[in-house]
Amino acid sequence: MGFKDQLSRALAFYDEVLRLPHRGEIKRELRDENDIFYLLSFSEMLGLPNPVSYYTLELYPEMVEEFHEWHLRMGMEKSPLDGIRCC
Repeated sequence: MGFKDQLSRALAFYDEVLRLPHRGEIKRELRDENDIFYLLSFSEMLGLPNPVSYYTLELYPEMVEEFHEWHLRMGMEKSPLDGIRCC
C-alpha cells in the first residue's frame, strides 16, 4: 500500500468522522426541503395559487408514488386530493 492510498484512506476516515454526528440533521433538512417542494407542487390542488405549476406539471407522475408518505408525514390520514387516490 502506497503513501497516496494511505493518505486517501485517512482523509476518507476523517471526513466520515466529521459527518457522523450530523447525519440525522442532514436527513431532517433534506426531508423538510422535500416536504416544502411537495407542498408547493400540490398547492394548486389544495386551493392555493401556484405560480410555477406549468414547470412542475411534468414532475407529477414521479411524485405521485411518494405522495402517500408525504401526506401521512404532514398529518393527513387520507389523501386531501380527489385526483390522487393512494389510501
